[in-house]
Amino acid sequence: MSRSAKKGPYVDERLMKKISKLKTGDRTVTKTWARASVIAPEMVGFIIGVHNGKTHVEVLVKEDMVGHRLGEFSLTRKFVKHGGKMQKQLEAAAAATEAQKKAAVATPAAKK
Repeated sequence: MSRSAKKGPYVDERLMKKISKLKTGDRTVTKTWARASVIAPEMVGFIIGVHNGKTHVEVLVKEDMVGHRLGEFSLTRKFVKHGGKMQKQLEAAAAATEAQKKAAVATPAAKK
């Protein structure tokens, strides 16, 4: 369920206080644990370190991000590829064919 329109979006007060102290164009990282905080227009252009449970992920806030939550840009899970031995074999074969293509393209250019 979304937040009521009467209350408005949730923006962490401490985070807004930290950002209001910064000057425009300042590239210092503002660390926060408030992943549920909504990105306000005042945050555009600043770098915010959003905690993902282990480290702070640096997020450069852009205009397109306004209205989204900070946690959307700091992933909490690391994706590890699907597959196993078969996947490794397929990737090795693809890398070998890619290397052959690059070698074939490079040799005619050197002869000219």
